[in-house]
Amino acid sequence: MARWLVKTEPDSYAFADLCRDGGTEWDGVRNHAAARHLRAMAVGDPVLVYHSGAAKAAVGVARVCRVAQPDGDEGWVSVALKPDGPLPAPVTLAMMKADPRLAGMAMLRQSRLSVSPVTDAEWAVIVELAG
Repeated sequence: MARWLVKTEPDSYAFADLCRDGGTEWDGVRNHAAARHLRAMAVGDPVLVYHSGAAKAAVGVARVCRVAQPDGDEGWVSVALKPDGPLPAPVTLAMMKADPRLAGMAMLRQSRLSVSPVTDAEWAVIVELAG
């Protein structure tokens, strides 16, 4: 099982919106590397939901409930996500950057990427930091 991180602007679609809706189509991704990651997602894969913008924190966990399907007519894709629940406490970008165990994390190395893989070890650190 792979693990992932997706970024969202909480003013546009927050984790609370995902919980309220019971799931959503994760669409509108228009970066080739991020789209490759969407294509690699499998049903059941866990996903960290990260609020970008002013919040800058991982705030919840979702799960892939449908694999990639076409999103538009230019080869872009979307996946379906459903919420698992909030993290016990947000894990801020500052906390992530301060922890040397996360130094190689894709999200920190490629900060503009909206969808990125998370290793098992990185996932464990995030869960630990969340309390």
